[in-house]
Amino acid sequence: MGSWIDGPKAAAEKMGADFGYRGERLGLPKEGPGSIAGPGRRIGALFVDGWLVALIAYGLIGKGSPAEANLWTSPLYFVVAAVLLATTGTTVGKRLFGLRVIRLDGGRATIPQVLLRTLLLCLVVPPLVWDRDARGLHDKAVGTVEVRI
Repeated sequence: MGSWIDGPKAAAEKMGADFGYRGERLGLPKEGPGSIAGPGRRIGALFVDGWLVALIAYGLIGKGSPAEANLWTSPLYFVVAAVLLATTGTTVGKRLFGLRVIRLDGGRATIPQVLLRTLLLCLVVPPLVWDRDARGLHDKAVGTVEVRI
């Protein structure tokens, strides 16, 4: 006998629903290279990228002024992330955590995909809404997925 503590996923599984693993619906492997990146790695990579961009904004653009650096951090993040994702498929933080962004067909994300994805990421809310494959709305909107290298 289940209860409300088990949650909706447990109740659906008891009724026979099969959720599989993250990325199965997308044809990605369960684990290893090419598998869906976990939320911990993705958040860690975002933290590293944000920290590096804030450091650059503080030291080079703001010249030591925190108020001026704060104004430049988001636009600078957008530029750095868009350029790196469009050219290499990864950012410094993503590389450190072994991640890259690809299209659903396995190819490199196009420049329009990268620009829209990065813009949505900067809006903060789309990455907070995930589907069962752990893809945020910013990835779903442009047809990309973040996978392990």
